[in-house]
Amino acid sequence: MSSYATKLIEITEKNADTIAEQWYNNVKMNPRTPSYHSMPEEEAKKQALYFFKNFGKLFFTDKPFEEAQALFSKYAESRYKERIPLSEVIYALTLMRRHMWLFSSSQAVFMTAVEHHQAAESQSRTILMFDYAIYIVVQKYDELLKSEVEEKIKSLKIKSPFTFWK
Repeated sequence: MSSYATKLIEITEKNADTIAEQWYNNVKMNPRTPSYHSMPEEEAKKQALYFFKNFGKLFFTDKPFEEAQALFSKYAESRYKERIPLSEVIYALTLMRRHMWLFSSSQAVFMTAVEHHQAAESQSRTILMFDYAIYIVVQKYDELLKSEVEEKIKSLKIKSPFTFWK
C-alpha cells in the first residue's frame, strides 16, 4: 500500500472527531436521513467514529471482506435495533465516505499528479471497503428482519382448540 494510503488513514483516524462532527451536521439536516434528525449528537457521532477509528484495520488487512464482515455486522445490528430504516443507514454510510474524502482533500496532502494518481488508487480501495460495508449491512438487515418476522409468526400462531385434550 502506498504512503498516500497511509496518509489518508492517518488523516482519517487522527481527525475522526472532526470528520464525525461534519458528518453529523449533514445527517441531522439531510432530508434523506430523517431518523438522525432527532438522534442525540453523541449517539449519532459514535456511528461515524466507529468506522473512522477502524478504517486502518479495514484498509490494511489481507482479508478485507472478513474484517468488514466483523465490523459492519455489529454496525448493522445496532442500527437495526435502533429501528433506523435500511435506506437511511446506507445513505449515512455514503455520507461517511464522502466526508472522509472531503476532509482529506481539504488538507491538501495530495499535491502532485503522481500523488493524485496514488490518491485515486487509495480511493478505489476505500470504495471497495464501503461496497463491502453496504453489502454486509444489507445482508445483516435481511437476516435480522427474517428472524424478527419468524418470531412474530411463531407468537401469533393460535393453538388448536383440540390441544388442551392431549
